[in-house]
Amino acid sequence: MPKVKTKSSAKKRFSLTGTGKIKRKHAFKSHILTKKSTKRKHNLTKAGLVHTSDEGRVRDMLKI
Repeated sequence: MPKVKTKSSAKKRFSLTGTGKIKRKHAFKSHILTKKSTKRKHNLTKAGLVHTSDEGRVRDMLKI
């Protein structure tokens, strides 16, 4: 039986916290930044957590 492989795209996008939650980055931070307020851009820089309803799917992709 071959090894179970992690999805390489998920490996690049998600990481685990010390408590086992899944960290993610915010969207809408790559281009068309002139019309977005400084406060909004600053808040998009901070990492977010994956919602509990999506956590199972992400864990499946990461093979955790």
